[in-house]
Amino acid sequence: MALALALGRRGLGRTWPNPAVGAVIVRRDGDVPLIVGRGWTQPGGRPHAEIEALRRAGEAARGATLYVTLEPCSHHGKSPPCADAVIAAGVARVVSALEDPNPEVAGAGHARLRAAGIAVEIGVGAEEARHDHAGHVRRMREGRRPHVALKLAISADGKVAAAGRRPVAITGEAVRDRVHLMRAQSDAVMIGIGTALADDPLLTCRLPGMEASSPVRIVLDSGLRLPLGSRLVRSARETPVWLVAGDGGSRDAERALAAEGVTVVRAADANGLLDLASALKLIAARGITRLMVEGGPTLAAALLAADLIDEAVLFHSPKVVGADGIDALEGMRLAALTESPHFKCVVREAVGADTRTVFARR
Repeated sequence: MALALALGRRGLGRTWPNPAVGAVIVRRDGDVPLIVGRGWTQPGGRPHAEIEALRRAGEAARGATLYVTLEPCSHHGKSPPCADAVIAAGVARVVSALEDPNPEVAGAGHARLRAAGIAVEIGVGAEEARHDHAGHVRRMREGRRPHVALKLAISADGKVAAAGRRPVAITGEAVRDRVHLMRAQSDAVMIGIGTALADDPLLTCRLPGMEASSPVRIVLDSGLRLPLGSRLVRSARETPVWLVAGDGGSRDAERALAAEGVTVVRAADANGLLDLASALKLIAARGITRLMVEGGPTLAAALLAADLIDEAVLFHSPKVVGADGIDALEGMRLAALTESPHFKCVVREAVGADTRTVFARR
C-alpha cells in the first residue's frame, strides 16, 4: 500500500476532477511476493490507476492481490467501471485504503467485488490516503468545495512583505523549490488582486522538467483590475488563468481579458460583491479539488475568518523585515491561526535555513 500511495502522488495536480489514485498488483511466486503491475491515474483523470495496473500485469493479475488507494469505481462515467475490470481480470483479493465518498460509488464498488467472490479488505493506509485524497473527499462530502491549503512565507518578526506591500525575499532557495513542488501538486493556485498588482507573479511551477505541471492560476479580482500587461495575462494562453469577480468591473475590461485568454467567472453575494464561499464552490464546480492559496495577507485573513482553510503551510525565516513590514494576516495576529483550537501542528521540519510548519484542520 505504501508503494500504491507513492505512485498515486505522481498524479497530484494533474488528474482533476478525478482523484490521483495509485494501484499495485502482487502475486506470490512460492513464498515470495512479486509485483506484477503498477498504475496511477493518468493526466486528465484517465485511464484510472486500476486499469493501468491491470494492463501492465496482464494474465499475471489472475489470482493476485490488488492494492489500491481508493475504492474502485462502480459506475459508468466516461469509462467503464474499474470494479468490472478487476473482476474480469480474475483478481482474487482487493486491499483498498478508503471507501470512495463519491455518491455514485460510496461502497458500491466494494460490494460489487464481494458479490463476485473477491475478498475485500478496507482501511490499510487509510490515514495517509485521506491526506492524499483530501481534495476529492472535501469536494464530495463537505459543501462541494476544494481542499484549501494556505501557504505563507514569514519573517522572524512575523512579516510577509516590506513597507508599502513591496515584495521582499524572505525564505531561501530550498523553500522556493518546495513551493514550486506544492504548486505542481495542486490543481490550482489562488491569490488576491492586491498580490497580483504588488508582485506581478507568474505562479507557475519552474522546477526543471516540471513546467507542464503548473496549476491553473486564479485571481480574486472584484473590480477586474488585473493589467493586460501582467505576467499572468501575458501567459494565459500557455497556462490557464481564471479571474473570479463579483458583479462589478466593466464589461469592456472583461472582454479585453477574455481576448487575451483569461477566463472570467462571477461569484457574487446578494449585494453583488465577490463572495469567498461562493467562489470556492464555483471553483470546485469547475473541477478543482486541491487549491493552494499564496497570498496575500488580506485573502489569508478573510479565508481564516470564514473558516475556509483546511491546511496551512508556514515557512518561517530567520530574517527580519522590520516593524513597518506587512503582517502575515491582515488585521489579525498570526496566533489566530497557529494557536487556534481548530488546527493542530502535524509537521515541523527544517528546509535549508528556514523552518516548515504544517497545521491541519482538527
